[in-house]
Amino acid sequence: MADSRVPTVAWADGAVELLDQTLLPEREAVRRCTTVDELIEAIRVLAVRGAPAIGVAGAYGVALAARWHAGAPDEFAAAVARLRAARPTAVNLARMVDEVAAAAADPDKALATAHAVRDREVAASHAMGERGADLLAELCGVRPLRVMTICNTGALAAVERGTALAVIETLHERGHLAEAIPLETRPLLQGARLTTWELARMGAPHRLIVDSAAASLLARGLADAVVVGADRIAANGDTANKIGTLGLALGARHGGVPFVVVAPETTVDRATPTGSAIEIEDRGADEVTAFRGAPVAAAGTEAMNPAFDVTPATLIDAIVTDERVIRVAKGETPARWRNPSDGAVHL
Repeated sequence: MADSRVPTVAWADGAVELLDQTLLPEREAVRRCTTVDELIEAIRVLAVRGAPAIGVAGAYGVALAARWHAGAPDEFAAAVARLRAARPTAVNLARMVDEVAAAAADPDKALATAHAVRDREVAASHAMGERGADLLAELCGVRPLRVMTICNTGALAAVERGTALAVIETLHERGHLAEAIPLETRPLLQGARLTTWELARMGAPHRLIVDSAAASLLARGLADAVVVGADRIAANGDTANKIGTLGLALGARHGGVPFVVVAPETTVDRATPTGSAIEIEDRGADEVTAFRGAPVAAAGTEAMNPAFDVTPATLIDAIVTDERVIRVAKGETPARWRNPSDGAVHL
């Protein structure tokens, strides 16, 4: 978990403060955003990232806009629109921006709503960790597990604990984690830079692998489960997540390993019927042809850089949220789910 002295996302003295993830793991520093445009830039350069965390940041951004543009509805609306569009794939950002914007006639109420959004996401992370660890015990048995994951889905991505990494942290606390196996996650190495930083801080055993090793390790039976996060989950269960997730799902299916998506209910988008309707952000060639300003490809090389891919529901065993377990392999979807407590089918 991120050190509470350097919070992932916080409101302090009229500004949004972010733990600048572009500087990790070498240096912990706060990036202070006093305007909406400064916050949008922080979101775009991935100083703050992860669907829940950018949603919370966006919520606080609306609180900023409500203070800066009080009495100027057109300027406020334009600021909100820019916030919503800062990253298009993750549904949390637009959803949480809209929630706070609805209360923004009163700047104090807007801030109180943003605080409530943050508190809800923190509670969701704790719930997902417990629910996901229980599910893996059911699917794999109560024993120390080797769990593979991609990108960063911990406190850095969700303010506290996280989504998929919250499950790994809970397993570790229960004494049921043999090791975490994070992928380095090209092109920006969020797994190598951020996930190993969080795993080290929680004292969890882990070994880092290059992205292209994942399928081979799964085929050789060297992982017991794959847990991943999500940036948007369609009504049918198709899931958009960090590029490379689809390959993990294919490898898990070939290796007979459970593949579980972990994300808060705020990531489920029933208005998006299938994954084909999800907009996939392309972040341009620079992240692929260079790393931290140093060229890694021949001059003039073009590149494709989709930030996300879509894993079809047919490759997902279950989706864990803070409220439920959706057993996709048994025909359940986010839009059609049977509540085990009463047997009722919810549509």
